[in-house]
Amino acid sequence: MDIKMDAAALNAFLDQVFEQVSDDFVVEEVTPETLTVRLKVGDKHLRPGGTVSGPSMFSLADVAAYLITLARIGPEALTVTTNCAIDFMRKPAARTDLVGKVRLLKLGKQFSVSDVLIYSDGMAEPVARANLTYAIPPSP
Repeated sequence: MDIKMDAAALNAFLDQVFEQVSDDFVVEEVTPETLTVRLKVGDKHLRPGGTVSGPSMFSLADVAAYLITLARIGPEALTVTTNCAIDFMRKPAARTDLVGKVRLLKLGKQFSVSDVLIYSDGMAEPVARANLTYAIPPSP
């Protein structure tokens, strides 16, 4: 698959279009098959006990699926989530960044389907897995 937006372009796009969360995420790598994005964990991402909250993990999965879709179709800000299922499998390490590794399973004209594995930085096994579908706006 062709890459229309690399890591630098995706990070700049987040800064421009989603400045409210752009400081939380960094696209680290984009390949023809995958994308890796980091959630820079801060106090606002923690739940009691010091581990990363479920809503923060959902945000990482959602952003990862959005970004891999944009990496293939280009900067379409109005691409939106239409479905998400997430499995929380392990407790993340305390106060540690999360890394989302996403694969684009299908890219059509109207929808994209992605699978995201979320890792606590330094852990070998994923802490969560999500499957997301995005609606792609029609071309003008």
